[in-house]
Amino acid sequence: MQDKVGYIYIMANKPNGVLYIGVTSNLENRIHQHRNNLIFGFTAKYNLHSLVYYEVFGGIAEAISREKQLKNWRRKWKIDLIERSNPGWRDLYYKITDAESSSA
Repeated sequence: MQDKVGYIYIMANKPNGVLYIGVTSNLENRIHQHRNNLIFGFTAKYNLHSLVYYEVFGGIAEAISREKQLKNWRRKWKIDLIERSNPGWRDLYYKITDAESSSA
């Protein structure tokens, strides 16, 4: 049986603001839920609506392992990780929705 694709992602409310690390098998849907406060909890409480970083994995187990690793990182390391690929802290949600719609 083939494992589902997995994603880890980091949400933020502003550059260098509050960060949230999550894992999912459907990135576009999960980010939509966060952006519209459909998931009650930390991301809704702190208005974490910007997808600032994500990684794709061949399986959900790999993604969960990476999520645990990142959650144990120091804050500075997480910020450095974001800024290496997204120095302007752009919201990447539109990048993944464009990618999803063009691949369909």
